[in-house]
Amino acid sequence: RCPPPPRPSLFQALHCLPSSSHPATAVAFACVEGVVTWVQGFPSQNVHFVNNDTICYPSGNYVIFINIETKKKTVLQCINGIVGVMATNIPYEVVAFSDRKLKPLIYIYNFPALTRRIKLKGNILLDYTLLSFSYCGTYLASYSSLPEFELTLWNWESNTVLCRKSQPGVDVSQMSFNPMNWHQLCLSSSSIVSVWTIEKCNEEHYLKSKSVKLPLEDGTFFNETDVLFPTSLPKDLIYGPVLPLSAIAGLVDEEAETFRPKDDIYPLLHPTMHCWTPTSDLYVGCEEGHLLMINGETLAVTVLQKQEENLPDGAELMSPITMVYQKNGLLASGVDGIVYSFTIKESSYQIENFLQVEGPVENLTFSPSYKTLLIQTDTVCISSLYDRSEGQSMLYNDSLLTLTRSGEVCIWWLEDCTCVGKMYLNTTATTLACSPSTLSAAVGTVDGYVYFLDIVNVESPRLIQKAFLSASSVQHIIYDQCGTYLLVGTVEGNIFIINANPSSSFEIIGFTEACKDIVQISTVSLPETDIVEVLVLSPLPETGRTRIEIFTLPKILTKVYTSLTDERGRLKDELIHKFLYEIEHVVSSAVLDFQSNKIYGYCSQVPYICSYPIPDHAGICILKPCQKVQSRQYGPGIISMSSHGLWLLTAAKCGFLCVRDTYTLETFARCRSHSHQGHGIQSMTISMDGQNVLVNGKGDGTLVYLKWKRLGANFANENIEHCQKLVTALVSTMQTETEYLSSLVHADVESDAEHPAETDLSGNKLNYDSSQEELATPLSKKELSWMDQKSQEAIKNEVTLFSNIRKEIKTRIKELTKTITKMMEDNEELNNIAKLGQHEFSLDLDELERLHDESEEEVAKIRKDAEMYNLAKSYLTEIIKEECWNSMAVKGRALKSFHIPCVVENFPMRPRTNEELEELQKVLQQKKIEAECLKLRQEIVEVQSAITSVKKHHEEDDEEDEDEEKIAKDTNLPNYLLGSLSPEFGVDTSLLSSQLELHSREEKVNQIILLKDIIHKVKTAFNAEFDTAFKQKEFEITRVKERNVRIEEIIADLQLGEKVWQPVFEDCEKPERTLVVTDDEISIQRYHTLWKKPKSELTLAHEMEQWHQARASDARLRGLMDMMGGVLEVKKEDILRMVIPQPAFMIKPDTLWTEEERRHFRDYEKKVKELNEERDKYRKSLEAELKKLQNSIQESTQNFDDYLKRLLERRVKAEMVVNQEELKINNLIFSLLLDEELNSRERFLNNYLVKKQEEKSQTSEAVQKAKEEVDLSKEQHDNLLAEDKILDRSFRKEFSEIPSHQVDVLYKLFKRRPRFHKQKTPTDVGNMVPFGDHTGAGKLNKDNFAQLMKGMDDLDNINNMPDGLDPNVWEHFCTTRRAKVENEYKVKQKSASLLEMTAFLRKRVDDDETVQHEIERVFHELLRLQEEKARFQINLTIQILLKQGQVELENFQLILEYSDAILINKNIIEDLNSIIRTQGQKKVASMMESKEVHKGIYQIEWEHKKMEMEMEDLNQKAWDIQMLFFSRDRQKFLNEPNYESLITLEIGIMEQTIAVLDKTHKKNVENCKKLLKKLGKFSSQKDAANYSLSCNLREELVAVSERKDICNSIGSKLTCEKIAKNRYENTMQQQKLTNISKQQAEQISILQAEVERLRMKAFPALVPM
Repeated sequence: RCPPPPRPSLFQALHCLPSSSHPATAVAFACVEGVVTWVQGFPSQNVHFVNNDTICYPSGNYVIFINIETKKKTVLQCINGIVGVMATNIPYEVVAFSDRKLKPLIYIYNFPALTRRIKLKGNILLDYTLLSFSYCGTYLASYSSLPEFELTLWNWESNTVLCRKSQPGVDVSQMSFNPMNWHQLCLSSSSIVSVWTIEKCNEEHYLKSKSVKLPLEDGTFFNETDVLFPTSLPKDLIYGPVLPLSAIAGLVDEEAETFRPKDDIYPLLHPTMHCWTPTSDLYVGCEEGHLLMINGETLAVTVLQKQEENLPDGAELMSPITMVYQKNGLLASGVDGIVYSFTIKESSYQIENFLQVEGPVENLTFSPSYKTLLIQTDTVCISSLYDRSEGQSMLYNDSLLTLTRSGEVCIWWLEDCTCVGKMYLNTTATTLACSPSTLSAAVGTVDGYVYFLDIVNVESPRLIQKAFLSASSVQHIIYDQCGTYLLVGTVEGNIFIINANPSSSFEIIGFTEACKDIVQISTVSLPETDIVEVLVLSPLPETGRTRIEIFTLPKILTKVYTSLTDERGRLKDELIHKFLYEIEHVVSSAVLDFQSNKIYGYCSQVPYICSYPIPDHAGICILKPCQKVQSRQYGPGIISMSSHGLWLLTAAKCGFLCVRDTYTLETFARCRSHSHQGHGIQSMTISMDGQNVLVNGKGDGTLVYLKWKRLGANFANENIEHCQKLVTALVSTMQTETEYLSSLVHADVESDAEHPAETDLSGNKLNYDSSQEELATPLSKKELSWMDQKSQEAIKNEVTLFSNIRKEIKTRIKELTKTITKMMEDNEELNNIAKLGQHEFSLDLDELERLHDESEEEVAKIRKDAEMYNLAKSYLTEIIKEECWNSMAVKGRALKSFHIPCVVENFPMRPRTNEELEELQKVLQQKKIEAECLKLRQEIVEVQSAITSVKKHHEEDDEEDEDEEKIAKDTNLPNYLLGSLSPEFGVDTSLLSSQLELHSREEKVNQIILLKDIIHKVKTAFNAEFDTAFKQKEFEITRVKERNVRIEEIIADLQLGEKVWQPVFEDCEKPERTLVVTDDEISIQRYHTLWKKPKSELTLAHEMEQWHQARASDARLRGLMDMMGGVLEVKKEDILRMVIPQPAFMIKPDTLWTEEERRHFRDYEKKVKELNEERDKYRKSLEAELKKLQNSIQESTQNFDDYLKRLLERRVKAEMVVNQEELKINNLIFSLLLDEELNSRERFLNNYLVKKQEEKSQTSEAVQKAKEEVDLSKEQHDNLLAEDKILDRSFRKEFSEIPSHQVDVLYKLFKRRPRFHKQKTPTDVGNMVPFGDHTGAGKLNKDNFAQLMKGMDDLDNINNMPDGLDPNVWEHFCTTRRAKVENEYKVKQKSASLLEMTAFLRKRVDDDETVQHEIERVFHELLRLQEEKARFQINLTIQILLKQGQVELENFQLILEYSDAILINKNIIEDLNSIIRTQGQKKVASMMESKEVHKGIYQIEWEHKKMEMEMEDLNQKAWDIQMLFFSRDRQKFLNEPNYESLITLEIGIMEQTIAVLDKTHKKNVENCKKLLKKLGKFSSQKDAANYSLSCNLREELVAVSERKDICNSIGSKLTCEKIAKNRYENTMQQQKLTNISKQQAEQISILQAEVERLRMKAFPALVPM
């Protein structure tokens, strides 16, 4: 197991000291030279093995090689920027990687020499995403992303592209060769797995792809149907053929081949990783936890099943991120950090825990010998990197500190980047800084802590203290150059000043405030000065400026800081001389020069480096640049100053590091350590002596250590002198603090037994175990930061100082509260006029005003929300009203009857658009034109007599009458042929085409338009009747209201107390009332806005004034009411209310009455009797009138109800007609849709056929080419074999001069071949490596040939020469034998090549046959489709009306009266129905049999006629043979012995004749050209003449038209017109007769020819032979 190296990703500041040089790769500087000493980075991609001992990975611009045994590191730099993708080839020990520039290249380097072997240049525009070497051979596969998505196969040794294939839009995440067969290549992503086959024919290579059909997410397989040629579609004999979904969707191009509806698309498994097996199978891991096995040949997928349900130790394998093959199984791991071992047997597997690591595993890789397993995780990630210096020993013990985000601190040797010590803080760290004056470091965290570390012992760093500054995250930590102060910047903009000496326990001096989001803090502290200048850079994004704050810290601040801070620890600005400056543009970095009179800034928006002089000022001052130099770098950059203040280091996004002179700002050194693809450089630093530079990348996470290779003497002396001064000044401080830290170590060792732990500044106990792996730092439940502690202390001091005043204020507040409470109680007892409001007693007027403002804001917010809600509802209302009401030409409404539950609704109708009306008019015009054309055709075809021609003149006059008769005749056709009852509504259906004649698309579309017009007319006709009924109801309601007035009077007079029936319209009858809101519908009080309130008050006052005026002028009315009861005369209706008053004496007993009183009583009784009689008579008359009125109302409303019932029947019939027409429209639309589907299917099949034909032509060409190459190869092979046999046979002839026994000996040696001993692989390696030897076939052949030649050299040695043989003969023999051996080797090579080419030809022939079979299949489908299309066009769907009762209805409840019905058993009806069905089936069968018999008869008759015609043809052929004309040419051919020479002579004569004719033809052509020129000139003259004549003709026409107008204005009719008309009619008649005579003459000539033919047939003429 080899853990990955630390990952530097966020470096804030870097410091380094000089050390011995250790160059690796040269880097070019501008004026001086430097080298890359080492590079530290983390693997952004998978780590690869180069050999058994070395791994490599890309990091930034470099490829890092690490020897896992010696830990030695080697660096290879990419000259074109960041390294892209990488791959290694173990047999050849080469490394391939790509760059990421535009049009990237692939570089291949040898290892360990690191020399470039080859550079591959392809056609890729942006980037390569994958590289993979084949396990055997010199093959390299590359895959690119957008825009090409191209797979390319290279022969990297010869720098040639063998083949390439593009698959647009397909991203691939993994690519690998089959270790056992380089001809197979697997590409996989999260959605596809495809296996590519590399086919080779001679020197040509081809890529063939096959996709793997993945199972569904649950591991099951989906039975896919053939999308192109489905065989399981149902047969529909009624509605036409059933077509595939692609044809229904209207797809005709390539997307139809893979189209599937959403409902048929099921989620498939998502592959994550794949690996090959020795059996050429594939194991694929999926996100869903399934493991698949794919056969490499057939691509059949098998879902492997787990034998155990529960994984070991309760773990669950969710998604394998990486896996690697081992013998009999797999090693896989996922996000849980556990490496599992899979033991696979057939189609099942077992899982066991193999290893557990710290975090998620990114990659698993075996070494070539399979003895080492590399596990790559992502848990280690370096986030900050610094170095430390041990006092003044500049040349010794140089080391480096690194910090990870998780809190891991590591110490590395600066010379070779070897880790010597580490510790864990167990917190999220942000930044790190090392003190230049002490052996200590400070670490900032996200929680606001600063950890102080003791690094006296580099092998065991320890935590000595921690300080909790504030709750905000620590963003910056920096020591000044002399190590006096530690400045800590937080996210909130607070800068804390801490004593940097450990002996002071890192005392916090105070803090100062700056802007938020501090960009940079820089200091200037020189040994000869007693102050520290601090510069703080922060942005002002709202103004687009940059703020700079500069303040001064005296070095004696540690002794007198209490006088410079307030109670809360804030440093006073006036005492630290704080100044504010602003720059008018954005500066990304700035530093202060050592003279403190100039600022150097790096502009981020423009590529300039500027220097700004610092003026004396009060307040905020705007800085202007005094010096500006182009940086020649792009992107935001950073700027830093060397320790002696004479160099400026600048770096930016481009990745270049520049060293500049502070006076001229010109660059004298330049190095590219990173690239813009990795977002450039994030931070850099230079050592005190200026000999070493550390550069950290921003996005690539790579740290580069640079050293000067050659530095000028002046540059070096200045640096060394300043460094010596600084070291001399810090020696005493360094020694003192080192002794103090050492004493702490000894004290800790002595107190370990008694006090195992200490406490920090915040009271937390800390563990000081130097060999610790983890640091235990338990915090209290509620810990206060230093700022909070200072704030609480200040608050306590203030409370103590003002305690008496607080008590006095509280006492007065209590007294005031009592007084106000008493006043409020008294206020409650007062009346409403004198009572004050509750708010009057509020003493806090500001709070009262605030609450009032809040309430007003809340009310305004609620009002605004209500307004917006009402506005939205109003908008929705308007949309609905416009769509459903305003846009309707006929509004939908209903009509109810008066007494019965009967409701009739009209047909709501939208207005027809102009397009619809234009289409309708166009169709009507077309129908009329067709009718006229048909009429004219009939007149032309018929042979009319003179009488008919006479009648023809009268037909023009009676044309209108005939049209009316025709319409009446057409409309009298039966309704069952029309398919609807529309003629009953008076609709003209004469223009409709017959249902049996609708074959073309245009006819169907025209029929649909006419049917829609019929529906519109039917609805319009019914709506007219509905409007009439609605007006009648309005009239009835008005009449009932008028009668109800009298009825109410009668009921009031009769005092019956009955309720009068008053009919009204409901909302469904007048739906427009729903859109109007009346005042009685609103239950809440109306809200008046501010501008409406004055208007409403004025209106109310005006109404009250009018009411008072009306009350003042009604004296006459009150007098009339008081004197005469409100009437001037007594009406007849008042009799019932009339009362005769009783005499006053009737209150006395009748015994006391006088005579006069008795007489008055009798008169009173008489009047009462007469009044009662009048009342009875009047009551009876009123009752009769009431009954009459009620009967009249009942009769009229009943008549309307009867009319409404008839209208309802009419509505049902109209709806029936509309449904019938809509059914016809739907049938036509369905037929049009099916016709479009058939056309789409036919176009797709034609396109698919064209595509397959193109493939067929390509496959045919490939087959032909392969055959030619195979034939050529066979010929070469045969030639080599022949040469080999010739060499064997001619051996004895070559040595015929020597004795025969020596020839025999030489022949035996001639047949002898060197023997090789195969090198046996060690058993342990052979057992561990599952794929065996990875040596390629090409390399193996070269090695074998070299070994063979070496063996031949041994055989050719002079020691093997037979005795007595001449040395010259032996040399000749060796040459001959070597030629024989080389020829045999060539024969073997050619045989292998021929075998490979034959296999390739066989595959091409199979592909060609497959394509041919597909073409035949398409032809068959096209024929079948054409037959179905023809059948569909002939078989029309028609609509026929049937009488009620001819169709049985099931499960349908009919409301009928069954008074005359008879109850019959259901079984009787069912038996009769079954008998009827049986007889009907028999009848149908007999009819079908009769039909077949008739068809057989017709077939036999047709065959008989066919035979007769064939017999006539044969007789005619026999006669022709007998009468065959035997020409002289044929006789000459038979008689002439030298016929060919004769023909040759004739051909020569004919060629001469042709030449003469050709010359003559050319002369004629020239003459014709001359003639054409003459005719052209003549034509131009005629054109000019014609133009003049046309001008004259125009003038004559104007004159003629003027005369014609004059003649028409006079009004006289010239007789010449009548004469001309008669002449025209006579001419037409003569023309007709001439035509008839011509036809008769033609018939006579035909008859004469027939007579002549018959005569010749009867008496043939004998032609002499």
